[in-house]
Amino acid sequence: MAALALILYVAYLALAFGLRTVIQLRRTGATGFHGIGGRPGSPEWIAGVCFALALLLGIAAPILALAGAVEPIAALDTTALHAAGAVLAVAGIVATLLAQFAMGTSWRIGVDPAERTALVTTGPFALVRNPIFAAMLPTALGLTLLVPSVIALIGLAGLAVALELQVRVVEEPYLRSVHGDAYTAYAARVGRFAPRLGRLDR
Repeated sequence: MAALALILYVAYLALAFGLRTVIQLRRTGATGFHGIGGRPGSPEWIAGVCFALALLLGIAAPILALAGAVEPIAALDTTALHAAGAVLAVAGIVATLLAQFAMGTSWRIGVDPAERTALVTTGPFALVRNPIFAAMLPTALGLTLLVPSVIALIGLAGLAVALELQVRVVEEPYLRSVHGDAYTAYAARVGRFAPRLGRLDR
């Protein structure tokens, strides 16, 4: 299962980050990548660092498992959970890519406060406000179930923390400031990561 997890993870990084960045560059002349923002120690900076660490731990988990350097957690190391993990990972990768393409040229990694992009509310964004992040979580969970080690679990937890911070502390205030009432109305009717859950008050 570690080999499958590594193949899926490499494909995930290549498609969701590599290919999408190339497409963005060709469409707009910019990569859309803003990196880790904020001053060191700020919530924005912590979100960026947690995200980067989660990616590193995510790919380290199958590599270390293949090398025999980490032991799987016995209670999670079952055929049924491996199968569920494979399904979740593949479905999550596909959903991530679809959500990215639905964003069009508004797709970004990180936030530039001086930048103004269109507010996307159609397609998967009509169901949840953050469909890319919502798809990344089951992807990470699926990959974790394929190689259920402590390293993988830490990476999964780090990703969850990073996404919560990024959305609540960085992106939502930014979108409110840029789009005003349009975003407020959108956020009041559409959930944050799941339909109807995490809607914001007007």
